[in-house]
Amino acid sequence: MCAVIPVYNHAHLVGATVSRLQSQGFNCILVNDGGDEEATALLRELSESSGCELVEQRPNGGKGRAVILGLHHAANLGYSHVLQIDADGQHDTDDVPRLLSLAQRYPQAVITGVPEYDESVPKHRLYSRYITHVWVWIETLSLEIKDSMCGFRIYPVAPVVALSRQVSLGGRMDFDTEILVRLYWRGVRIISLPTRVIYPEQGISNFRLWRDNLVISWMHTRLVFGMLLRLPKLLYWQLRGRDCD
Repeated sequence: MCAVIPVYNHAHLVGATVSRLQSQGFNCILVNDGGDEEATALLRELSESSGCELVEQRPNGGKGRAVILGLHHAANLGYSHVLQIDADGQHDTDDVPRLLSLAQRYPQAVITGVPEYDESVPKHRLYSRYITHVWVWIETLSLEIKDSMCGFRIYPVAPVVALSRQVSLGGRMDFDTEILVRLYWRGVRIISLPTRVIYPEQGISNFRLWRDNLVISWMHTRLVFGMLLRLPKLLYWQLRGRDCD
């Protein structure tokens, strides 16, 4: 298993995350998502000094496209599973062994974090998540996906790569949610694990209020129509259960 870390302009923060993951035995794939000259120089220096793989995406294409690019690179290197983690240090790497344990027990499933926030979380971000939670429960007719927005998860590579080749996935802040819903529709089990999440003081938010909210709204519109097309299957799963192990 390797780690895929999408990086835009968090290059000054990602080194600590890389160091912690490497101490746990991970090889890391950094995906430079069209960062500025300073960020790009830092990432290239980090790649050389740490031995990380570095993949370049230019121009900036968004987090989702960066993650997919990293997953395809991991597949080409022969990895069967990938840990996705954000670059800015908000995810607790001490919880990685717990994610790994679940991934070993359920190798066909996605293991995803469910954030437990401290006081550093912006309140508007906290409240807006619940709107997406409700839409996801409607789109899946299920409560299986406890949180679809956390970018701290383990993917089985094969079904994600297959999905990305067959469906045009959201490339920005809509990605984390859309990929879980679409994998759920394909029968992939989604297993949740509570994990501590912070908002670092030196962090840079890449969330663009109007643009990303419009993107997310359009994603939910597409997914609701997709749910309607799959309604008989989703209702059958609710009545009879689904074999996802």
